[in-house]
Order: sequence, then structure tokens, then C-alpha cells
Amino acid sequence: MGICWGSPVRNPTPATTGDLSTVISNISQTTSNNTSSGASTVSRNSQFSAASGDEASAHGQILPTPNLRIFSYLELKAATRNFRSDTVLGEGGFGVVFKGWLDDKAPTKSGKSTVIAVKKLSSESLQGFEEWQSEVNFLGRLSHPNLVKLFGYCWEDKELLLVYEYMPKGSLENHLFGRGSAVQPLPWDIRLKVAIGAARGLEFLHTSEKQVIYRDFKASNILLDASYTAKISDFGLAKMGPSASQSHVTTRVMGTYGYAAPEYVATGHLYVKSDVYGFGVVLIEILTGLRALDTTRPAGKHNLVDWIKPFLSDKRKLKSIMDPHLQGRYPSKAAFRISQLALNCIESEHRNRPSMKDVVEKLERIESVKELTREPRPRSTHPMAHRQGQKPLHLRSPLHPRQDGFQGYQQSPQARVR
Repeated sequence: MGICWGSPVRNPTPATTGDLSTVISNISQTTSNNTSSGASTVSRNSQFSAASGDEASAHGQILPTPNLRIFSYLELKAATRNFRSDTVLGEGGFGVVFKGWLDDKAPTKSGKSTVIAVKKLSSESLQGFEEWQSEVNFLGRLSHPNLVKLFGYCWEDKELLLVYEYMPKGSLENHLFGRGSAVQPLPWDIRLKVAIGAARGLEFLHTSEKQVIYRDFKASNILLDASYTAKISDFGLAKMGPSASQSHVTTRVMGTYGYAAPEYVATGHLYVKSDVYGFGVVLIEILTGLRALDTTRPAGKHNLVDWIKPFLSDKRKLKSIMDPHLQGRYPSKAAFRISQLALNCIESEHRNRPSMKDVVEKLERIESVKELTREPRPRSTHPMAHRQGQKPLHLRSPLHPRQDGFQGYQQSPQARVR
């Protein structure tokens, strides 16, 4: 779910994105024959303007209304083999995520079955309904190559489920911090590709007619398809951006420790560039292979940004904190340019951070320069040689495969609190 620091700010913005008042026909004509009366209404995000339906490009579009299929509970029960334990992909604050196959067909070599990820709300989830509703409102209308596709949902009695495209390569978090033979570290070119893809997804959200502030950008919410294309997932905390007459949205402080922008944590004022701070943190994770927050590190090093920031502006120091899994196989100039970009993104004053459009352009320029990769050198002592003992963070919406030997779905009490 989300984090809440301190007391609520004055006049907090409601966590939901609308009320349950619009007939389901406004969302999609593709319905299930078995939906209950409880599934007859769902919120439509009225804060998107109708004109935004015409806002389309080769890289994405905003639909006038959610274009989603309504699944019956029986359909999803069959697709997941009765929510069998061996179909579990992961577990987060929202609930359990299962792997499924549409049309009740077992996976075949011909690949005819559509593989899906089904997120099922836990009865213990305190704000699950609000996040479920937000997912429908946002992902149901946003279409972009770097956003995870939401196929549909189910709402029957007390059962709330969401159905997504399946992301076979898992999350960026798995690849950066996972352990075990099933987890393969990402080479430099793939890391850069992932960074660019995720940046494009954020750019699309920020430059749409009605700006969308994602609010929970982190490695576990960046999922990878079969070709390592990055897609942003989990819109449970997304908010509409400020109106033209305002610079920020005032709301409850929710997100994830280590990634949330300092001005948001301190005041509850949420800016579009609050997302840019989180992106900068992820860039540092990509460079170092270290978690944004890890309480198993020595005192003074728990928060990655506070500890690593002085290393990013010095080429020699940067080499000492680069992820040892890269084994020296990375272009040093490109790595330093990305470290400089990361520093710009994590500026304490939000006005001094670049826009995501600028971030994308800089990353694409870095990618276009064909710099020779450094020859690997004997591994030096990495500042996190004890990383084997670090504990995984609690994932709020892990829509990616479970990796053997990786305990990335266990909840860590210090990671997310309310």
C-alpha cells in the first residue's frame, strides 16, 4: 500500500479519484455475462477532460473512458487454476498476484493462450478498494508502450481483482537486488534501455493534457517484458497534477521510503517533479546495484542518496561504487554522464530538477554515443560487500514472476508503514 509520514496535511486531497457513480457501459462494452450487481458501477476519472481522448501519438494516448473487459470471478478462478498456490507470482500490501491463462487453456507450445497476471485484493487490505479504483481509472485510460497494460477487472460481492498483461522478465528490482541462480544481473546496455523506457513512461504521464503524477516510482514498479522493455506498473497512488493556477497538489504523504521527494515528505506538497526525484534514485540504484533504503547497511549508509551523493560528482569515486555485477563492463563516460543526470534529478529544490522530457533526451543522447566498453578489471572491494545480508523491501504490487532463491516477496516491516 502506501506510506504515511506524520500527521495529515491540512485539507488533504481524497485518496480516491472519483465516486462510484458511472454506469459500466461508459467504461467498456465488453462485459462478462456473470458480473454481479456489485460490478455494475465503477468510478470514471472525471478529472481527465473529454478532449484528451483525441490526444494520441505514436507513443501513446489517453482514452475518453476506460477501455476494459469485465471478468467474472469464475473466469479468473478458472484462469488461475482456482488461485492455486503454484500460480502465485508474488504478494504485496494489496494482496496476492497470480499467473493465469485466459479461456481456461493450459499454456501450449503454440502460445495460443493469453498469459495474464491477476491481482486479488486481500480482505486485510486497508485501502485496497481506493487503490483498485485508481488503477481502473488511470490504467484503464492510459495507453503507452512503457505502461503496463490493464486488460480488465472483476468486482463481485467483496471480491476485487485486476487483470494485467504478464511481464515474463519480472521487475527491475529482481534483477538489481535478487539472489540465486535464477536471477541474472542486467548488463549495461539493458540497464540503459530500461532507464530510457521507464523515463518515457513518466514523460508521457507528465506531458499529457491533464498531467498525472505517479507518486510511487521505484525499481519494484518497473516491470520488464520478454525483450526487456520497461513498463511502469501499479497506479494505486497516482494523482492528477495541479491545475494551471497552481504549482502543486496537497495530499497525504504516501509512497516508499528512500524514493519520495524531500519537499513532499516535509510538506505534503506534491509536484510533477516529485516523480523526477524518484527517477533519480532509481538511476543511482541502476548504477550501484544498491537499494534506496537498506537498514542492514552500517549507520550513516541506510539511505542510499544521503550516502552515495558525494560519489556521483567524482569520476574516480564513481568507479568505486559501481555495481560489481557489471564486472567493469560499462562505458565509463556514459556512466559518469548518467551519474550527473541522477544528481540533477535528486536536487533538493524541485524547481532545479529537469523535466522528464529533458531526462529522456539526455538518456537517448547517452545511448546514441557508441563508446567502447571498458575492459573488466579485478574486482575492487565494493562499499556493499556485505550486501548478502540485506533484506528485501515489501513490494506493493509485484506483478512479476517469483524467482527461485529470491525472497523478494516477503514483507519487510521497516519498508512500508502507514
